[in-house]
Amino acid sequence: MNSLNKTSLFYLFLSILPFYTEASSLFPLADHDVSIINQKFSEQERVLSLRIKENQNDISLYSKRGDARLFLGKFSDSRDDYEKMIQLNPRLNESHWRLGIAYFYLSDFNKAARQFEIYHNYDSVDRENGIWRFMSQYKESGLDHARKGLLSYEKSDRPPYPWLYSMFAGVLSSGEVFQKIKDETFPEKYETRVLFHANLYVGIYLELTEESPHEALQYLSRAVSNEYGKNSGTYMWQVARLHHAKLLRSIKKSRN
Repeated sequence: MNSLNKTSLFYLFLSILPFYTEASSLFPLADHDVSIINQKFSEQERVLSLRIKENQNDISLYSKRGDARLFLGKFSDSRDDYEKMIQLNPRLNESHWRLGIAYFYLSDFNKAARQFEIYHNYDSVDRENGIWRFMSQYKESGLDHARKGLLSYEKSDRPPYPWLYSMFAGVLSSGEVFQKIKDETFPEKYETRVLFHANLYVGIYLELTEESPHEALQYLSRAVSNEYGKNSGTYMWQVARLHHAKLLRSIKKSRN
C-alpha cells in the first residue's frame, strides 16, 4: 500500500471516529456483560425459589427473589413476589417503593402512582419517590396532570434531587441541573455518584416530556456507564440498565 493510500485511510478513519464513538457510547454494556448479569440473577432466582419451597413464609426470600426477577426484566413475577411480602406482612405496604417500580414497568401506572403516594407517608423527604410518582401520572394522564399532582416537600434532600425535582416541575432546564452540580464542586467520587442520578432522571425526563428518545438515550447511556453505578450495582443502576435497554429497543423498532 503506498503512502497516499495510507494517508487517505487515516483521514477517513478520523472522519468516522466521532460517529463510531457516539454509536459506541449508546451501548454502555457489551453483550457479554449483560449475559453475565443475567446469569447471576437467574442463579439467584433459582436458589431462592428452592429456599421458598422450604419456607413459604420467609418475607426476606420473596424480597430477594423479587429483586432478582426485576433485574432480569421479569416484572410480573417481581410484582407477585413484592405483593406476597405485603400479604405476609401488610405493614410493609407503606414502605414498598419497589412494588411501585414493578407496576410502572408493567404499565400499571395508576397502581404505581398510588404506591409512590403511599410511600410519601413513610418518607416525606425522598424526592426520587416523587419523581417516580410524576412519571407514573405522566404516563397515565399527561404533563399537566403530573405537574399538578407533584408531591410537596419541605425538608432538604440529597443532591441532585432538589434540582431534578425542580426540573420535573418545569422550573429548571436539564442544562441548569448539570450547571448546579458543577457549581457545587463536589469531591470527585461524590460528584460521580451525583451524576449517575442526574443522568438517569434527565434521560427519563427528556424521553417523557420532550419526546426526545435519541437525546434521552445518551443520558441513560452515561448513567449505565457511570463508575459509581457499575461498581455498586445498586437497585437503581439495575433500573437504569433496564430502562436504557427498553428505550433502545423502542428506537430500533421505530426504525423498522
